[in-house]
Amino acid sequence: MAVAQTRIGGRAGVLNAAIDNFTVLGYHGTSMRDIARATSMTVASIYHYFPSKQEILQEIMTSTMNDVIALTRAELLNAGSEPADQLEALVHAWILFHTSRQREALIGSSELRSLEQDGRAVVVRLRDEQERMFRDVIVRGVEMGVFATPYPRDAARAVINMGYSIAWWYHEGGGVSPEDMAKRYVDIALGVVRAVPRR
Repeated sequence: MAVAQTRIGGRAGVLNAAIDNFTVLGYHGTSMRDIARATSMTVASIYHYFPSKQEILQEIMTSTMNDVIALTRAELLNAGSEPADQLEALVHAWILFHTSRQREALIGSSELRSLEQDGRAVVVRLRDEQERMFRDVIVRGVEMGVFATPYPRDAARAVINMGYSIAWWYHEGGGVSPEDMAKRYVDIALGVVRAVPRR
């Protein structure tokens, strides 16, 4: 399948072309020549920005994780102190990210196996940081009696994986907007943690 050329130049253009190619062809199915062709650059010009295809993948995955962590943390801080409100804010931001930044999210969920040891360690640490954000809210909700799940850690993983999976199948032209999808998944997440109905 052909990948369209990007109109963006420089380092950002390389990353955008790599994201397009990795999404369509996969990391291992993409060559540096594919990325160069999509940017109208030479392979030598790409090496000016990145020493290897592996470095490009690491940059995409780490920057994507940093972006979603910043987004979810900001929403969490603005959500107040109630665990249910905090979980709603986290899930809402998480699903919006995975529908609006779908290509990067798809790469993030499928190409961890393609990272070499150092890059993998960085991305796993960031994933753990993101999971901890969800887990701490759910554990505190259980401790306060507003979530009834006996499995808070598993519930956190389940909620997170819902976001990862949506990047594989969501299509905005399918009739459900990212905002509406986020609202649906908030309801689903509250069901996963067995949220106690509010009075």
